[in-house]
Parts: sequence; C-alpha cells; structure tokens
Amino acid sequence: MQIIDVQQQAQGLILLTTAGRIKLEVLSERIIHVVYTQREQFSAKPSLMILPQNSPNAPFSFQEDAATITLSTAQIRMLISKTTGAFTWQDAAGNLLVREPQQGGKWLNEIPVERPVFDETASMETRQTADGLRITASSSKMVVDRMAYSTKFELEFADGEAIYGLGQHEEGILNYRGQREDLYQQNMKVVAPMIVSTKGYGILWDTYSWAAFHDDAHGSYFWTEVDDEMDFYFLYGPEFDQIVAECRALTGQAPLLPRWAFGYVQSKERYASQAELLDIVKTYREKQLPLDCIVQDWKSWPEGEWGQKSFDAERFPDPKQMTDDLHDLHTHLMISIWPNMNRNTPNYAEMKAQGFLLANDSNYNPFLPGARALYWKQAYDGLFQYGVDAWWGDCTEPFEADWNGTFKPEPSKRALINTAEGKKYLDPEYLNVYSLLHSQGIYEGQRSVTADKRVVNLTRSHFPGQQRYGTVVWSGDTTATWETFRKQLAAGLNLCVTGNPKWTFDIGAFFVAHKPELWFWQGDYPNGCDDEGYRELYVRWFQLGAFLPMFRSHGTDTPREIWRFGKPGDAAYDTLVKFDVLRYRLLPYIYSLAGWETHNAYTMMRMLAFDFRHDPNVYDINDQFMFGPALMVCPVTTPMYYTSNSAKLEGTRKTRIVYLPAGCDWYDFWTGKRYHGGQTIDAAAPLEILPLFVKAGSILPLGPKIQYANEQPDAAYELRVYPGADGRFDLYEDEGDNYNYERGAFAWTGISWNDAQNSVTFADRQGNFDGLTTQRDYHVVLVGQGRGVGVEPTADADGVIRYAGSAINQQIPSIC
Repeated sequence: MQIIDVQQQAQGLILLTTAGRIKLEVLSERIIHVVYTQREQFSAKPSLMILPQNSPNAPFSFQEDAATITLSTAQIRMLISKTTGAFTWQDAAGNLLVREPQQGGKWLNEIPVERPVFDETASMETRQTADGLRITASSSKMVVDRMAYSTKFELEFADGEAIYGLGQHEEGILNYRGQREDLYQQNMKVVAPMIVSTKGYGILWDTYSWAAFHDDAHGSYFWTEVDDEMDFYFLYGPEFDQIVAECRALTGQAPLLPRWAFGYVQSKERYASQAELLDIVKTYREKQLPLDCIVQDWKSWPEGEWGQKSFDAERFPDPKQMTDDLHDLHTHLMISIWPNMNRNTPNYAEMKAQGFLLANDSNYNPFLPGARALYWKQAYDGLFQYGVDAWWGDCTEPFEADWNGTFKPEPSKRALINTAEGKKYLDPEYLNVYSLLHSQGIYEGQRSVTADKRVVNLTRSHFPGQQRYGTVVWSGDTTATWETFRKQLAAGLNLCVTGNPKWTFDIGAFFVAHKPELWFWQGDYPNGCDDEGYRELYVRWFQLGAFLPMFRSHGTDTPREIWRFGKPGDAAYDTLVKFDVLRYRLLPYIYSLAGWETHNAYTMMRMLAFDFRHDPNVYDINDQFMFGPALMVCPVTTPMYYTSNSAKLEGTRKTRIVYLPAGCDWYDFWTGKRYHGGQTIDAAAPLEILPLFVKAGSILPLGPKIQYANEQPDAAYELRVYPGADGRFDLYEDEGDNYNYERGAFAWTGISWNDAQNSVTFADRQGNFDGLTTQRDYHVVLVGQGRGVGVEPTADADGVIRYAGSAINQQIPSIC
C-alpha cells in the first residue's frame, strides 16, 4: 500500500492509497478515529456503539516529508509510512506506543454477505434445555444481501507489554499476550472489541461481527468476519482511567444505579410463589441479616407460557400487594425477563402480528424500534406497573448451540458452532449486538414512564455502549468448582477495563451438582449446602462477592439463603454474616465510587495495572484487584478445610501469597499491621478472613451497621485514616433512586489528610439535594496495629469532626 495523496480536512486527513482510502479523524488530543475502505466513499451508516460526537474540532498539526506523514496532537503522534501505509503511534515525547509491521498490516478481503429471512416452510424444533425453552430452525433461508469485507489489522507489541480487555471470557486469562480469544456472545462469554495496554494506549474497534484477537503463532492481529470497512479508535491515556474515560466519551457514560442496588441481592433458581418470596425476606429481617433485593427467577409467568411477561395468577395472586409488602420490608424486587416467547403466549401473538420476530419464530427482533417499544409495553403492562424495581435480562446472547452433550467442544470449534447458529437468525455483521439493542429498549422504555426509579438491568451479555443503559453484567451459568472460581476474577477485570464498570457473578456458582450427561453441569457438590466442602467454597465466593459492584448470590441445585449454611456459632454462617455486615458498613465508600463512575468516568473494580502500571510485577496477577482507590482485595481460591462430601483436608496452610505493589505502604485491614510495598508476603487467610489491604494515605468512610441501604441516613460515619502519605476522598451523596442527579441534585464533600501535619480537612460542600444530611459527625480513627481494624466500629475515635457543610480543619493526635 503506497500513499498517493494527502488531503487535509477540518478534523484530520484523508489518505488516498494504491489499496483504497484512509480517514484519520482527530476527535481529541488523545483520540484518533481510523477508517479504511476500498470503496469510493466511506460508509454513512450510523454507529450502534459510538454516540454522535459533537465536540469542537481538536487542534492538530500535519507534516510530510519524503518518507513519512505525521499527524500530531498535544499528546500523541501518528506516523504513516508513504511506501507501505504502516501506522506508528508515539507519545508527545516520541516514545513508541505501538505500530503495525513495517511492511504494513491492514487487510480487507471482499466477501458476499448472506442475510437470513423468515422461511414459513422451515421446520422448527422446540426443546426444554438447562437454559430454558429453545426454538431452533433446522435451517434458515439465506439471501445474498450485499458485499462487505473481512478485516485484519496486524500489530507489533513490545516485549513486556501486557494487553487486557476483549470482554469477559471463561478461561481465566488476564493478560492476553501469547493468547487467542474469539469474540462472540455466549453463555459465560461477553464481547468487547477493545484492548488496553500497559504501554498507555487502547484500541476500540467499531465492529459487531464475530471477531478474534491473536497474539500467537499465527501472528499478532485483530480479525473481523464481516464489516463495511475497517473502523477503530486509537485511545491514548497513558493511565487506564483516562483510556476508559475516552471509551465512555465515545460509547456513553454509565448512569447511576440506585443506592439499594449496592446492598445484598438474594436470588436462587427459583422462588416458586409470592408467599415464598415474602417469607424469605421476612426471615432476613427477623434474623437481622442485611438485605436490599430479592430476585424472582424464570417461570413467574403462567404455567406453560414461556417468556410471557406477566405473573401466574395462582402463584402470584396479587403482584401489587406483593411489591408493596416487599417495599414495606425495605426490599426491592428484581424479575427475570427473556427475549424468547412460546407460541401459546399473548406476548408472542402481539409480536407475530406485527412482524417483530426473528427467523426462529420465538425471539423478538430488537433491531426494529417498534419491536423494542412493544417489548417494553409488555414488560410494563405485565410487571413494571405493579411495582417491580429491577430487570434481569436473561439469555441476551440470545442463541446457543453447544449447551448440550457430554463433551465441551474445543474453543475454535465452539466458535464455529455458535456463530453458525446465530447467523441463522441474525445478519452476520450484527451478530454481537443483540443485547445492546435489547438493553436500549428496556432503558428507554422505563425512562419514558418515570424518572423516579433508576434503571437496573442485570444482563448475561454485553457490548460496548451498553453501559449507558443501566446494565450490570454477570458471568453466566458457572459451575461450582474451585477451578471455575479461580477464573472468575480475570473475566470481570477484563470486562470492566472495556467501559462497563458494573460486573458480578453467581455467588456459589449456578450449577452445584453433577450431571454426567451435560458438560456444563459439572459441580463437585451433589449435597449442596449440607456439604462442608461446598460451604467453604461458597464462603470464599461470598467474600469476594462483597467487593464487587453488585453483591449477589444465585444458583440452582441447592438453597442460597445465609441461614442454609449453618447457625450462629458455625464458622460458615458467622463468616457470611460478617461480610454481609461489612458490605453495608462500606456503603458510603461504595456509593461514592458509583458517583465517581457516573460523574468522572471512574471504574471501581480495577485490575492492578489501573493504579500500578509502572510496576511490571502486577501485570499477570489475576487473583488480586483494587476495589476503588483504597482497598486491595485478595480472594482465597483454593480449599483449606474440606473437599467435596465433607472430606477433611489435613496439613493445609491457612495463608495465601499476596504481592504488595511498589510505590506505597500497605495496611492489613484486619490487624492494622503496616508493610512496605514492592514485596510478597504470606497473608493469613483462615475461613473468616479474606486478605484485604489498604493503601497508605487512604481515607475510608464507614457507615453504621444497618439492615438495608437507606437505613439511618443521618448516622455518624467512622473515618478511618491510614497514615503514611497524603490522601483525599470525595464523598458523593444524592437522593438515592431517581434521576434528579442529572439536573444537579447531588453533593460532594472533599476530605483530605495531611500526613506531615496529622490533620484532616473537610472542604466546603459542593452541591445540594432534597434530603441532604446537613450535619454529620465523623469519628476519625488513625489506623495502626490493632486499632481501627476489622468490621466492628471503633469504640474510641482519635477525633470527632462535626461537619455542617463549611470548610473545617482538625489536627488528629498522632498514634506514633
């Protein structure tokens, strides 16, 4: 590819080459949009991922010599070889970020695109599966619709560079150097065509088809199956927070979830009736176990009417009274809704009559605005108008072909099987965006009828841009084994670095028992919560869940309520209660992080490279992460006490190895012991302890011990300060469950610690809202060995600050 001509435009350059044309758009000093086509015109189709960019033209300069074209902003340089068209990106100082191979690495291969159309003569098979009712077509009528390209973009990564992102995948890979990953939607697979590098850049591809990342024997490249053109955004940080902020500037900010959504969410497969739901919640209140939400899984609909969005009148005789009773118990209701419908349902008949179904004659078609509107109307009429608080958008891939049989196909075969099934019903160019449009319809529908209840939508699939629709992603139908548990964290961290900050999993895994005839139903614990081995696994899963954006238990085969794991005095029960209580004490911290995410494009669930990019020792650590700026969470992912069937383990160490990143000191949350960073320690990890470390200089606001998120809104806060560095924490508050914050109804309280002066300073409060606690006491505790530690409130503070919104500074007596 040789560059023939360069045309300067208001927002960048057009390069005419011997192999097509390239558009370089400068969207900001850190973002360059690259489009490559072999056609005469660039595509004018609007993006489903990228929002319209209305920012003013960003300043840039352009230079050309005999060999190179250079496009420069204040932050980055993009060099283009005139003889090969190869790209090189540098920072403003000329340091290499990443480049194409010198001979060039952009490839477009023209292909015909076949699109499925509904075939009235096709035979349909209806199956009841572990993942619900499925209607599949034996084949689909395919028509050649247009010509497009298969694309391939080659890159040369640096030695020691780590690559993250690509969404959520089940192999447990954190750093994708030396790896391959196929990107298609599937149960336990979530697609995000984006990478983020420790060299300080990210690349976001605007593509919706099956794609694959390679850094293996076949080369280092990103491939897409069907695209109108090669289209991607180069994002420069260099810090991960900046890269993620740029991603959200392009694809949309993450709106705030209600405060209650950061409390404990209790679910199982499934509560069978209105009476059972209420009894479970009443038991939580009687036992004084903190809870904010209960979940109604599938089959709340009338018997045999799969996917109908209305309650069964026999089992749920009075939905409005049910939600009123739950709300009186300070508990919210989340309900499962599905995109597929049985043919005997009223919902199906409405969709069918308007031509809103896909070619399997079961799934509605969210690519049609009218279909999205009708889906919402059905959800409103049958569920939302009765007081439902949150959605669980299950099966949003929405097709799967290999969830059957004894053997799990190997990855490349799985990709072929599942993408082939999806292409029976979806245009192959749009294979991965069903969940994006499905979520859009729910969000826009709910926003159209109320501004008083924030959208919460738990989905099994995700695509960049979906975060703008109030979605939380969960990792799918996992299996109760220690190996599966170990792989969960890497999956979530890689999802969160691609723009959606809300991720969770089924605490305890979905499948607990073992069914040898199904490869995915391979749990190790047929006796469920009566098995001491499962209790240990469940406790460790629960401990980690307490530090995720959504804290939620769910699964089949065995009950999940806290009291099913013992009684007061039993180690498992007491530990579950301890971490439930801790989650609620952390709510002022957690809800502030949520505010940062919405207002400042922050990410609360952070791989260590977010905060320690200059420490290469953290690049491959897949079992530690930062939860906000203060807490480093180090889950225990191996058994110490029991195997399955309550068989005791002997001689196991009750510790785990923890690396303390360099550049700061660290405190053990449970003991107050202080450590220097840059070292590996053997941390105590008996069942009741999840190793948890706090960065020196942190300010950690803790609330009272409460039963639900909005209890005691005026209570005093404990303010734990971890000496050793200056620190700051911006406490966020708002009305908790409406969209008034979009109109400025929120407040910030800036709190800082001066380490040299041993003083805490509160800045003037910024902002206001109805219900603001105008005066609050803060009990300041300087953490040290044995002081200001653990879950319980510290009895004797080192100082009390009564803050009424005006700036105040107070020196705290030294603990040294």
